[in-house]
This record gives sequence, C-alpha cells and structure tokens, in this order.
Amino acid sequence: MAEFLINLAASLTGVAFLAALWRFFRGPTPADRVLAFDVLTIVSIAGIVFGALVEGRFIYLDVALVYGLLSFLGVIVVARYLERGL
Repeated sequence: MAEFLINLAASLTGVAFLAALWRFFRGPTPADRVLAFDVLTIVSIAGIVFGALVEGRFIYLDVALVYGLLSFLGVIVVARYLERGL
C-alpha cells in the first residue's frame, strides 16, 4: 500500500512539473515565469526526495536540502532584479 501511494505521489508530482513547465514557457509576464521557476524547483526537490525513498539512499535528502537553499536564493535575486534592478 505504501509503495502504491509513493507511486501515486510521484505521478502527481510529474503532472505538477509539466504544468509548471507549461506556465514557465507560456507565462505572459516575467513574474509568472519566476513563480513557475520556483514551482519547478520545489517539484524537482520532491522528485529528489522520492528518488531517495525508492533507492534507499538518504544522502539524496542532503542534496535536496542544498538545492532548496540555492533555489531560494536564486528566486530572491531574480525577484529583486525584476522589482528595481541590481
């Protein structure tokens, strides 16, 4: 049962990734693209966590944590640039 739920959650994460990717390329404003990029990074982190669960290699959780911190800083920099420039 737990394996079914992990597969279901991974599938829904894939659908969310495709929806965010569509918004990233289609977004009419730069703010939409930044938000879609942030969602893409969050969904990617979820994918890394699912990979860690399936493979049983919990070192990937550290990778996901570092990736989350770097993506947070990247989105802050881009948002600041869009707001008033560097």
